[in-house]
Amino acid sequence: MDKWLLEQIQRITPEEQAYLDGEEQVNRKIYTKKEDFEIDCDLFLKQGKLITVRHHSRFIEFPEHKHNYIEIVYVCTGELVHYIDGKALSMQAGDLLLMNQYVKHSVKRAKLNDIGINFIALPEFFDIPLQMIRKQNTIADFLLGTFRQNYAVPQYLLFQLKEQKHISNLMENMISSVVCDSENEDVINQYSMGLVFLYLLNHMDKLARNSSQSYEDVVIQAALKYIDSQYPTAVLSRIAEDFNLSLSAVSRMIKKNTGFTFMELLMRKRFQRALMLLVETELPVEQIAAKIGYENQSYFYRQFKAYYGATPSQYRSEHKNDPQIRI
Repeated sequence: MDKWLLEQIQRITPEEQAYLDGEEQVNRKIYTKKEDFEIDCDLFLKQGKLITVRHHSRFIEFPEHKHNYIEIVYVCTGELVHYIDGKALSMQAGDLLLMNQYVKHSVKRAKLNDIGINFIALPEFFDIPLQMIRKQNTIADFLLGTFRQNYAVPQYLLFQLKEQKHISNLMENMISSVVCDSENEDVINQYSMGLVFLYLLNHMDKLARNSSQSYEDVVIQAALKYIDSQYPTAVLSRIAEDFNLSLSAVSRMIKKNTGFTFMELLMRKRFQRALMLLVETELPVEQIAAKIGYENQSYFYRQFKAYYGATPSQYRSEHKNDPQIRI
């Protein structure tokens, strides 16, 4: 990190000095006017601004609280430990945590060199970043499904990045622009955050924690849904492209979590559909093969016979009156 910028954010604030001098509880008046501990963005954001930053207050156990804004936590140096739903989320330098306004969390006491920056952002700040990432992906789903809804569903994403240089540079530029009160800082930071999200899409394997499910679960569920709905034309490369992963990485995930390869799952789905069409319709076998995605009919016949020990026509004849078809 730039030496000058680090010096600015490392300075001990009057609030922190009070904790060092013996004050044992967080001064809630700094953060909220409400009875419950909901940190209020109006106490930090200048009028008309969409985003600001402040470093996490050290030298005190920060009790459970939530926000009325979107918080993005970036660790500059040292370590920060957040607790959400009883889980300890350990963040090291370069790590990034995105939380919506419904997440309740507490933070372990931070020491002098545990420097974390809290980005305080209104939902509309993310309009431009959303336009930049465009297609459906984990981050876009998180933003659209969380930032734009009026129901209280806590969601967060933790990226353990280990100081990815491109992302670190962008985060530091955003911190610097706010600290220095640069002109057009909101727009500049909106585009910068969009670039951060685009880089994150290239590092989705670094998504360590998701509020509802692991990253692998997200990929597997998406793959199974894709096969189920698009089995005539489904290809592994589509899943890899959607999640910015290599073909080998997606293939390993699917095999590890389901016990089958992508092609085995696809074939099972196609044959499941073929059995139903063979027994419940009078469609010619050639049309059934084409309907389920086999352009090469000879290949379909060979695969079917190897799997069931009978040709499609033989299977139809033997099972025409079966009450239930099993794959």
